[in-house]
Amino acid sequence: MANIIPFRAIRPRADLAEKIAALPYDVYSRDEAREAVKGNDYTFLRIDRPETQFPEAYDMYAPEVYEKAAEMLQKMIEDGFFIQESKEAYYVYELVMDGRSQVGIGACASVDDYDNRVIKKHENTRADKEADRIRHVDVCSAQTGPIFLAYRRREEIEREVKQAMSGPPVYDFTADDNITHRVWVIDEEGAVSRIQAAFRQVEDIYIADGHHRCASAVRVSKKRRMEFSDYTGEEEFNYFLSVLFPDDQLMIMDYNRVVKPEEDFDGSAFLEKVGRSFQVEKQGKEPYKPKRKGEIGMYYQDNWYRLTINSSCYTGDPVGDLDVAVLQKYLLEPVFGIVDPKVDARIDFVGGIRGLKELERRVHTDAKVAFAMFPTDIHELFAVSDAGKLMPPKSTWFEPKLRSGLLIHKIEESGKK
Repeated sequence: MANIIPFRAIRPRADLAEKIAALPYDVYSRDEAREAVKGNDYTFLRIDRPETQFPEAYDMYAPEVYEKAAEMLQKMIEDGFFIQESKEAYYVYELVMDGRSQVGIGACASVDDYDNRVIKKHENTRADKEADRIRHVDVCSAQTGPIFLAYRRREEIEREVKQAMSGPPVYDFTADDNITHRVWVIDEEGAVSRIQAAFRQVEDIYIADGHHRCASAVRVSKKRRMEFSDYTGEEEFNYFLSVLFPDDQLMIMDYNRVVKPEEDFDGSAFLEKVGRSFQVEKQGKEPYKPKRKGEIGMYYQDNWYRLTINSSCYTGDPVGDLDVAVLQKYLLEPVFGIVDPKVDARIDFVGGIRGLKELERRVHTDAKVAFAMFPTDIHELFAVSDAGKLMPPKSTWFEPKLRSGLLIHKIEESGKK
């Protein structure tokens, strides 16, 4: 059963929360991060991407870069920009995007639950990206960006969340991207105990977003266990910062594909080849957004097409039956020769947040064909994770994004759990 605990968050002063809160470090390229921190001495992106504080060509993985992050974090705490909760608490975190509310609980999850597969992953991590966050967490002695977790809804938890939201939030602001963020603190002893007990009844928790941050937190924990002379298992480094959402709250957006074939690509028989595994119906000039699983929108030679997956393509395998997996197996590989989409430069991925017009733009500039996908369902993600399997790359795009810097978990402290 899941061990999801309250903690004493370090969090911004209410008047600075909007200025400090930042999008996750990994949504920015190096140049974008450098541009985003200009003129904002409060943004937490300076700490999450400390290379922005060094000359442009500086080695972003140099030891002094990570030390700079720790130094800036400590200074902001000392200068009173942050406060620390006086009691262990859970945190209700609401995000509102386009009028749609999504509510989760800020807490700390157990490293042991990750190792024991109570907390399940659905994708692999890259060693270089993992190493970066390991060093950041270890040097800062803090987890600064929450891992996005999901679980099957429980009435007992929902009841406590609704009760907390009946009072005033400690944060309530709308960011530049029009996403509203609200946070409430749950520190009443009875409510804390009820939430912790309810999570102990949850058998499975799933990593929705933040696999690298999660793997890094686990690696730092294991490193510190080896270094701790009187290790008890109750230390803060045995837990990692998370926000947990019930399955009925989550929105997964489409994660689309554009293809840049070789120069000698023969388009004369392209539609015929596609028709071997898909029903192909021309839709015209208006962008076609798939309406259900098994449908794919395709933009090719200034026209949109609806592709419907033939039933013979399905095998009952939770990974193989994903729309993105069928597209890969029956079209991208046999028609374009794209065997490994993780490394093949001929394919690129476009988050659904950018819209279908972005797919048209790409086809008119650097690509030949684009595919608009129907979003992967959260229960498809659960099924893949439960089977101990991995999803194809770029299968899910979660929106809205949690902000970094609103809740910080210091890991050098210890306390009774």
